[in-house]
Amino acid sequence: MAMTSTVFRDRVEAGDVLAARLGHYAGRDDVLVLALPRGGVPVGARVARALRAPLDVFVVRKLGVPGHEELAMGAIASGGVRVRNEEVIRKLRVDEATIQRVAEAEERELARRERSYREQRLPPDLGDRVVVLVDDGLATGSTMRAAVAAAGRLGPARVVVAVPTAPGSTCEQLRREADEVVCATTPRPFRAVGYSYRSFPQTTDEEVRELLRAAWTRAEP
Repeated sequence: MAMTSTVFRDRVEAGDVLAARLGHYAGRDDVLVLALPRGGVPVGARVARALRAPLDVFVVRKLGVPGHEELAMGAIASGGVRVRNEEVIRKLRVDEATIQRVAEAEERELARRERSYREQRLPPDLGDRVVVLVDDGLATGSTMRAAVAAAGRLGPARVVVAVPTAPGSTCEQLRREADEVVCATTPRPFRAVGYSYRSFPQTTDEEVRELLRAAWTRAEP
């Protein structure tokens, strides 16, 4: 059961708390931790280390409705997956040309991040793996929902969502879509992810690369 409220020192402590909730996956050779960059990577790095599991990134880019960018009409993700929110597309009468234009722009940014973070490494194979999707927190959960849908199309045995903080309603929504959801805390009222941290600086691309390099170096024989 999630705690209703706590404040983490930083993303490292949040990752350690989350890892303790995921201890039943420790030491298994079919577990893969996929962190959502940028802020999810410091959290995911601690989780992967504690579980003795590989770490990689799962890049997700929301497709915002032009003029209402906070509304997701879909998303694209690592592995060439595109997810559409048909309800939003229909309700706002978004035409196919607009969807394609937004998707192409976000695909360019996704490709840039993939190149920047992976440094010529190939994306991992999700087939028959227990995929643990990690972020530093959720508000509406739209990006994580897109990640769950996208990862699910790549053949994993199980998709687990793991976050240090999120509204209870968001966690419940995700439980209808993922195989397992671990929300370490569910603050009430929920104001923003940053309120669950004493130190919550923006994670940089270089920090993401350094954490991935360190994880990959440990994994190499």
